Amino acid sequence: MWLAEWQAGLAEFFDDGGHLLWIILGLSILMWALIAERYWFYARELGPALARVLSEWRQTAVSGVTATPRLRALEQRVREFRSVCTRRLEVIRTLTGVLPLVGLLGTVSGMIKVFQVITVFGTGNTRGMAAGIAEALLTTMAGLLTALSGLYFVSNLENRAERSERALRSSMIEEMVSK
Repeated sequence: MWLAEWQAGLAEFFDDGGHLLWIILGLSILMWALIAERYWFYARELGPALARVLSEWRQTAVSGVTATPRLRALEQRVREFRSVCTRRLEVIRTLTGVLPLVGLLGTVSGMIKVFQVITVFGTGNTRGMAAGIAEALLTTMAGLLTALSGLYFVSNLENRAERSERALRSSMIEEMVSK
């Protein structure tokens, strides 16, 4: 029974929120899929990627090469590794910026509906005005909540990328100095 009530409540929520709420849902699903992919990368693929870069670094070690070209090569490999670690973070960051704007667009859309009701019926049609206000508030809330939750995870993923980059750089320098 509770499942039917939950489904009815969810259907009512999306009906009240209007078509922009569906867009917010789609963008949120995309954002969360990208966040989940990045965490999968850090959980399962980061270690092998680090090992691969370090192995390649060891294989290219040439004695007698001056430090300057070696440092340039090191920085190039670190930049390439960082781009792998930060892949899709810009898209996630963009989505966290777009979601509140879509919510704001829903606010404007809902308020336009309120003013249309007032224009046609005057202030006597409170039910019509309430529908527009509900759309405005629900889309604003949905856009802000999804964006705020995404901001934390973008920050966390960026910190992980920086830590991974520092670990790689220090390992590569340690290899270079020990040769």
